[in-house]
Amino acid sequence: METTRNATTSLAAYVRTRVPQTRQVAERLQPRPTRHFLFSGHGQSEAVLSYFGPPKLDEIIAALRTVFDPEIPVSVYDLGLIYRIEPSDAGAVEIDMTLTAPGCPVAGTMLEMVKTAVSAVGGVRACQVNLVFDPPWDKSLMSEETQLELGLL
Repeated sequence: METTRNATTSLAAYVRTRVPQTRQVAERLQPRPTRHFLFSGHGQSEAVLSYFGPPKLDEIIAALRTVFDPEIPVSVYDLGLIYRIEPSDAGAVEIDMTLTAPGCPVAGTMLEMVKTAVSAVGGVRACQVNLVFDPPWDKSLMSEETQLELGLL
C-alpha cells in the first residue's frame, strides 16, 4: 500500500512539473495561421494588415473558386461572373460581378457568399461586392475548362 502511495505522489509531482513544459513546447510547435485570423475591437484591422500584408490577388481568386452557382455546379469565377477584382494596400477589396440572368432568384445570397469567402482571405479588412449587368454575361465569358466540363465546346 505504501508503494502505491509513493508511486502516486511521484506521478503527481512529475505531472506538475512536466505538463506545463509540454504545453509550452506544444504551443511553440503550432504552425502560425496563414489565412484565417479573426479579430474584434479597435485597432485590430491594422494588426491583420501587419501580420498578413495586403490581400493577394491569387488568394482572392482561390476564395472565389469556392463559391458555386447554385444552379450550375461551377464556381462564380470560372463561370466568368467576376468582372473586376481590385484589392488595395489598405486591405479593402472591391469586386464587380454579374449574374447569369438579371432575374436570378439567388442574387442577394450569391453576393453575400462572395463577400464572406473573400473576407476570409488573409489581409482583407473589408470587401464590397457590386452587382453589375454591363456587359451582359454570356457563355463566352466562361473559362475553356468550364465550357468543356459543361459540354459547350
